[in-house]
Amino acid sequence: MVNNLPVRTLAHKDLTIEGYSRAAVQTYWRIPEFKVGFDLGGQPWSFMGTQTWFVSHCHMDHIVALPVYIARRRMMKMEPPVIYLPEHAIDPAHKILKLFSRLDRGRLPCELLPIRPGDEIELSRELVVTISETVHTVPSMGFVVWQRRRKLKPEYQGLAGDAIRDLRQSGTDVTAEVRVPRVAYLGDSSPAGLDNCPAMFEASVLIMEMTFVAPGHRKDKIHKFGHMHLDDFMERIDRFKNELIVASHFSTRYHPNQVRHHVEHAVPDMLGGRLHLWL
Repeated sequence: MVNNLPVRTLAHKDLTIEGYSRAAVQTYWRIPEFKVGFDLGGQPWSFMGTQTWFVSHCHMDHIVALPVYIARRRMMKMEPPVIYLPEHAIDPAHKILKLFSRLDRGRLPCELLPIRPGDEIELSRELVVTISETVHTVPSMGFVVWQRRRKLKPEYQGLAGDAIRDLRQSGTDVTAEVRVPRVAYLGDSSPAGLDNCPAMFEASVLIMEMTFVAPGHRKDKIHKFGHMHLDDFMERIDRFKNELIVASHFSTRYHPNQVRHHVEHAVPDMLGGRLHLWL
């Protein structure tokens, strides 16, 4: 049996959320239906088949498994992965991989691509990822995966099929792109990173940090170090239109029972079952 890292799984409609996150320990997530993962703080063996990853920032609990993941795919004769990193991290990451190649005496083939706030990355014809700036102690980013489709423009919706066909054949574009935010991933951030990206409140699934939950912790200090408190969530509770909210990245200061106690006291109905604690 393969020794593996902890992975929790939750199915929501047509999506599966898989991963695990604990502050200062390890963070890794993936959405298998979208063939995409977020952060490489660990690399469960079962995640190896996912070829495209987005790294939110370069703290070790979010990126330390980078060489392991690449080496495993090479060992299993898989295609080199595509990994999107904050722009400033590209050169250091290449240097680190070269050093590991010397130590391991094996190649680490991959494609490291830079991302910046405002970028859009096409995953497929139907899916696009947008990049937003988050607020942490190092440059950091959040991600929204949008599902896009073509929809008939309003001015043509009353026309018969043959009329629409004739317009298309004449070169008229009768459709417009419609985007729906499906999955949002905040990464590590103070509340400003969430507020800066309104789509995070609208996505079908939001994966967010809630590092601190105890009443006694100072929010100003928490925000200074680029994290969120349960109180920050409560201040925005009416803004969350998400079908599912995964709260994660809890501090190692807390036992899971403490996290449940504080959150369930603040949100007794868990937002009608929409709020899940990843413990």
